[in-house]
Amino acid sequence: MVRIIFYLFVLMTSMLYGQNNREVEVKTTVDRFFEGFHKGDTLIMKSVMADKIILQTAFKNKKGDDVLVTDQVQKLMDAIGNRPSDQKWDERLLSYNIQVDGNMANAWTPYEFWFNDKFSHCGVNSFQLFKEGESWKIIYLIDTRRKSTCDKD
Repeated sequence: MVRIIFYLFVLMTSMLYGQNNREVEVKTTVDRFFEGFHKGDTLIMKSVMADKIILQTAFKNKKGDDVLVTDQVQKLMDAIGNRPSDQKWDERLLSYNIQVDGNMANAWTPYEFWFNDKFSHCGVNSFQLFKEGESWKIIYLIDTRRKSTCDKD
């Protein structure tokens, strides 16, 4: 009986550790993306992005209508790579909610965006990731953006 309890304990501990380890890997991937973003280094960003990533933003326009915009990856890379040196872009992730199932993961990260140390907007990023071999790749990124209130809409 003691052996059975011991083996069950070992099995459950290893399952929990495996989940936590995968969550850490996903968090590290998201952090690496933002390392490149903050440094203006598109090579770092691309190292954690799939070749055919989808980028979207969901927001309300001035009339209050819901809008979904799909951006081209190259447009983001050009903006990051050509950012003037006197501009500081600081996206501060407030928390992480990471879910993993096999080779698929989602990271939900509320954020505040600061431009030259001045608050600009806030929202949530939702990263969808796929485990490609030994590394996680971002395959989809959608964010929301609000200027007036950072409470959940």
